[in-house]
Amino acid sequence: MIEQKHIDAAIAWLTGAALVRDGQPVGRRGKAMALKSWNGSIRGEYLSTRGSWDSFCPLWHTGQAVKALVMQQEIEKAIVCADFILANQITEGDDKGLLLAFEDHPELVNTSAVMEALDGLFLLAEKSGRKEYLQCAVDALDWTARKMWNPETKKFRGTYHVQSGRCVFDHPASPERPLLDDAVFLKGWMATGREDFKQIALDAADMLLCEEAPAGNWLCYIPCVTAEGLIHPRQAYWWGKPMLDLFEATQDERYLECFKRAAMWYKSALRLDGGLFRHTGVDFNTWSSGHSASGSACAALVLADYRRFFKDESVTPFIEKALAFCVSMQFNCPETPDLHGAILEKILPPDGTPQIPWQLRDLGTIFFLQAAASAEAGTEQL
Repeated sequence: MIEQKHIDAAIAWLTGAALVRDGQPVGRRGKAMALKSWNGSIRGEYLSTRGSWDSFCPLWHTGQAVKALVMQQEIEKAIVCADFILANQITEGDDKGLLLAFEDHPELVNTSAVMEALDGLFLLAEKSGRKEYLQCAVDALDWTARKMWNPETKKFRGTYHVQSGRCVFDHPASPERPLLDDAVFLKGWMATGREDFKQIALDAADMLLCEEAPAGNWLCYIPCVTAEGLIHPRQAYWWGKPMLDLFEATQDERYLECFKRAAMWYKSALRLDGGLFRHTGVDFNTWSSGHSASGSACAALVLADYRRFFKDESVTPFIEKALAFCVSMQFNCPETPDLHGAILEKILPPDGTPQIPWQLRDLGTIFFLQAAASAEAGTEQL
């Protein structure tokens, strides 16, 4: 599988060059976000053509970094990042529990970004014994259930304007979606016994089953490009992978079958070398530029779960080539510590200059670390 040196280098980059320690906002986007604190957050994006860092969504990206570090048994390092999330949670009033998970717009919180920040907190609370991380996650779920869940449509409202305290419906990120990200509402039910959390998870999953297309995926929702038939590389990860959690909790075979279809989608979407493109068509044709290393890592995560559950080693070559692709995208340049150990996310289309443009995103490294840990744990269970 993966040599330990590649994992060590990725951890060193994530908790070194990528970690904010000076309290300063990251980039132009970051300066526009009204966060309470930046210490412990992960720098988000680096474009070679600009030569500078910027932010996309510090809360959920850092939340996934917490998850990656816990999975790699780096508990103290995970705590540093988790404290950034706690520092950016509203703790009183009607918005108690709200995480300042700004993403596409510096004044709007994205519901999906709130949910995607939580799974690492559940894991960290379990591994560290520190209840404040569990409480943070539960409070965030409570806020999301109260403010963003629409029981009539069985979908989540998309965006929330913090200053005015209202949902926004006229922004590209605003459409209602049946979010199932990381099965966090199911995990919230398991942690608290709150039946409303469980019901939200089941209702969202049932809506996804109704709207699944193509098999194992959901072209009809952003961030897929529906009009052009282009599927986002992590869509089946966010909504297909948690179907296995729901099956294990309910024994409802519909969820298991959906999970299997999501795993098979990733088998088909992976290229010969383990790459996966940002723009993948419903017929698995792709663009020529713009691969997504984080998508390859998410494919490995889904397929590792498939192998673990079904004891099926036929998917092992797909897991291995996806992880090998990530390793091939890792910077090995100790003389450039800002990059050394990071996983390059994508090569961008040529811009007419001799310098081929590329983009580094924290997500490539974060999901690579999660996938490496999951694949290793899965082999121990075969």
